[in-house]
Amino acid sequence: MDTTERGGWSLRRRGIGTRLLLAQAMVLAAGTATTWIVAAVVGPPLFREHLHRAGVSHDSLEQFHAEEAYRYATVFSVGGALAVSALAALAVSWYVSRRLQRSVTEVASAATAVAHGRYGTRVSSPRLGDDFDTLAEAFNQMAARLQTVDATRRQLFGDLAHEIRTPVAVLEAYLEALEDGVRSLNPATTMMLREQTRRLVRFSEDVAALAQAEESSASMAFTWIDPHELVANAVAAAQESYRDKQVALAAAVPDVLPRLWGDPQRLAQILGNVLDNALRHTPEHGHVEVRADASRDHLTLQVVDTGDGIPAEHLPHLFERFYRIDAARSRKHGGAGIGLAIAKALAEAHGGHITATSDGPGTGATFTITLPVRPAGTVQAPSATNGSTAAR
Repeated sequence: MDTTERGGWSLRRRGIGTRLLLAQAMVLAAGTATTWIVAAVVGPPLFREHLHRAGVSHDSLEQFHAEEAYRYATVFSVGGALAVSALAALAVSWYVSRRLQRSVTEVASAATAVAHGRYGTRVSSPRLGDDFDTLAEAFNQMAARLQTVDATRRQLFGDLAHEIRTPVAVLEAYLEALEDGVRSLNPATTMMLREQTRRLVRFSEDVAALAQAEESSASMAFTWIDPHELVANAVAAAQESYRDKQVALAAAVPDVLPRLWGDPQRLAQILGNVLDNALRHTPEHGHVEVRADASRDHLTLQVVDTGDGIPAEHLPHLFERFYRIDAARSRKHGGAGIGLAIAKALAEAHGGHITATSDGPGTGATFTITLPVRPAGTVQAPSATNGSTAAR
């Protein structure tokens, strides 16, 4: 490698701060040289011309001393000014370039750390202007998002393994017992095997439904919906399960409600999941009621139960994947902790949201689904619909 190549490679390896400082130094050197040339070439002839106009003869002793004084004054004044300006400019450039270099190095180091899986890395604001502050903020948001995704992924894999482990272990134990002759393939054994296989099938369907719900915006078919029909169908679909457990299910819907813009099947799925959750946590002879109300822009659906209630510390986590207040009780009743996560994803796909409130254990719970009655950009929804109160 020759000297030129080594010099070019060395320059390319320098940091952005050093390169900016060198660039500024080159600009200052060019400005200094230009100023000096102009002062040395243009100044003396002009000064000499003014001396002649003032009556000083050519090549006289007065002209010689005046020109020498001019040269000394030019050297000291212009040279001093240029030296002070260059030093000040280089000092400011060095300070700014160091701060810029430090900021870029911090972002580069943080990006390397994130690339190696250390998603908790953050960068401080460089305070070098809005552009750099925006870059630092965007990087921190990206790192936080990646940290959330990674935590969700770890939790998801752990939950999946945990949910699958129990039925698989039961199936394996029964199969080993059949092979060893400890058990026979009687109706009770067959029922147990079928129950565990159904549990695996139901779990796989729930996971698929959750994935579909979280990506549902591209697959939903929106249309105008009658809220009375939506609530009545959801109540009718859940009525038999409620009757089997001896839990009363009722609906209280005003006669006049605006039509709702949404996907009928997805909205029915939201209500169905919330009603299923209410049934799971409401004891025999309990009561669950579906209520509806509307404002100018939103329709509110509420599912109110007289069930177990929810401790305050669990309320912020109810709609997380696989989250269950009482894991043993949920498994016993077949819940995988996905239904409310699906309801949340579908509600948000409609531009709405779902929340839960409770005064604590034993006081029941209220799930509130808030949905916009019209799509974004629509000035007025179709006229309100009349309907009788849904059947109890």
